[in-house]
Parts: sequence; C-alpha cells; structure tokens
Amino acid sequence: MDIEQKQAELIDHFVNQASTLKASALCPLIIEATSHPSLFAFSEILSSPTVSELEGTENSFCLDVLRLFAHGTWSDYKSNAGRLPQLVPDQVLKLKQLTVLTLAEMNKVLPYDQLMQELDVTNVRELEDFLINECMYAGIVRGKLDQLRRCFEVQFAAGRDLRPGQLGNMLQTLSNWLDTSDDLLVSIQEKIKWADSTSELDKKHQKDVEYRVEEVKKSLSLKADIDFRGHEEIYSEPGGVMDYEEDRSRPKRRRHPIY
Repeated sequence: MDIEQKQAELIDHFVNQASTLKASALCPLIIEATSHPSLFAFSEILSSPTVSELEGTENSFCLDVLRLFAHGTWSDYKSNAGRLPQLVPDQVLKLKQLTVLTLAEMNKVLPYDQLMQELDVTNVRELEDFLINECMYAGIVRGKLDQLRRCFEVQFAAGRDLRPGQLGNMLQTLSNWLDTSDDLLVSIQEKIKWADSTSELDKKHQKDVEYRVEEVKKSLSLKADIDFRGHEEIYSEPGGVMDYEEDRSRPKRRRHPIY
C-alpha cells in the first residue's frame, strides 16, 4: 500500500472516530492521531465539527496541539511550550519529521547546521541517522546526504496541510505561472510561424536554383549537340579533307618560266 492511500485511510478512520465522540473525549483521539507513525496530514480532522467545538473550552489546548501538528514545527512548539501540554516521545518524533517537510518546502538544499538547530540535534551522525531512518525510510522525503558540503539535497518531500492564507498565495503563484506560460506559448508559436515562413522561402529558393541548374544543363547539352553535328558535316563532305599521305605521294608539277 502506498503512503497516499494509507494516509487517506487513516484520515477517514480518525475523522469518523471524531464524529462519534463528544468534545470532552476528543483529547485522547488527538494524541493518538498526532502520534501515529504513518499519519502526516491533519486538516481534515481539524475541520471536523466536533473538533471545532473544542474552541473556548477547557480542552482547547488539544485543539492547539492539533493545529501545531497541522501547520507548525518543533521550533513553534518550543516557543509555545508554556501553554501547550508536554508531548509524548512519538509526538516529538512526528513533529520533527513534519519540521523537515516544512524546511523542504522552502529550500531543496538544507544545510546540516540549519537542520541540527531546527531539530535540536547535536551532531552530524545523529542528524543523518534521523534523516535516513525516520524520514527517508518512512517515505516522506527522498534525497542525498552530502557529507562534503554538509547538506541534505531534497529530491522529493511529501506535502503538508495548507496553512491559513496559504491557498490564496498558491492560487496567485499558479495564476502567475499560467500567465507566464501563455506568454511563452505565444512566443513559441511566433517562432514556429517564422520558422515555417523561412522554410517555405528556402524551399522556393531551392526550387529556383534547381530550375536554373536544369536550364543550364539543357543549354550546355544543346550547344554540345550542335557543335558535334557541325563537325560531323564537315568531315563527311566528299573531298572536303585531303589525306595527308596521299598529298605527299602525288608528283609535283614543275612550272616553266614564262618569257
């Protein structure tokens, strides 16, 4: 089963569970969802009507935890640890995995120093073990560990839940991309037309050259034929040419002087 299908099934499971529980009984479910090793999306659970009812109640901190896992990072948790419950080890691991996904959204080359600071990791060996065992083996990221450059080159990263306001930015980005694509398409079409026009001119020029070459060939052939026939007529006339040997053997007549 691929990660997307498994995610979808887990989301359906927790959403269905949340719909059957009262608000006061949702905190254990939220802890279970945010601790699950194969669940990395929480917006559907967050939008469940029963979960929304936690707002303003004595259990609203559970709603804050769910929002943290939907949109936040390990640094966000440390900044708000005073008003959030202590996380269990599985939640800590999950939040650090989500932190890597957030960093990978912004940059495809993540320096080791930045990752160690964001994940509270003290050395490179511990960081690389975390990236390999907890991220790449989990299927949420793919990439290359570059020890020489001390960075993680991201080739793929699973997407996180959209943050509030992020959808509008994404739509604007897509709209800008569409406009750029339209301009590029127009430019390509103009170049194709120019190429077609140039090709037609080249073809016409080639035909003209071929026509002229054929005319020259015909002219040369006709001239050669005329010259050949002219020589043939000259040599075929009777007495037209005297044999040289015959001329030499003929006795020469003496001229007598005239007095």
